[in-house]
Amino acid sequence: MSTQADVLVHLCADHEWQRASASGMHRPPSLADVGFVHLSSPEQVHLPANRLYAGRTDLVVLTIDPARLTDPVRWEPGVPTDPESMLFPHLYGPLPAAAVTSVTRYLPAADGTFAALPATGE
Repeated sequence: MSTQADVLVHLCADHEWQRASASGMHRPPSLADVGFVHLSSPEQVHLPANRLYAGRTDLVVLTIDPARLTDPVRWEPGVPTDPESMLFPHLYGPLPAAAVTSVTRYLPAADGTFAALPATGE
C-alpha cells in the first residue's frame, strides 16, 4: 500500500459534517481519544465502515484534498483484522472543512455491508 494518495476520505454522520462545515473544522472524538482523525483511501474505506458502522444509513464520505491539510498525515497500521501490512492515513490535527472537496452519502447494501469506493486518479 502506497503512503501517498491524491485523495483521502473520512467517514462521519451527516449531522457531524453539518456541524463541522458550519464551524470550519471537524474534530471527531478520535482526535481527543487517540490524537488523530481516522482517514482512508477510497479503496479501503469499506473496512472501517463495516467494522464500525454496519447498517447505518446516516453516513457521508468526505473527499479530502491532502494538499489542503494543515497538520501532518502519517500512514500507520489499522487493526489486526485488516489485511496484513495495510496502512491507513491518520491526520494529526482537526480536519479543516476547506480541505473537503465533496460530500457523498454512503449507504450500505441490503445486507447492511458497505462496498469499497471506486479508485480515484486513474
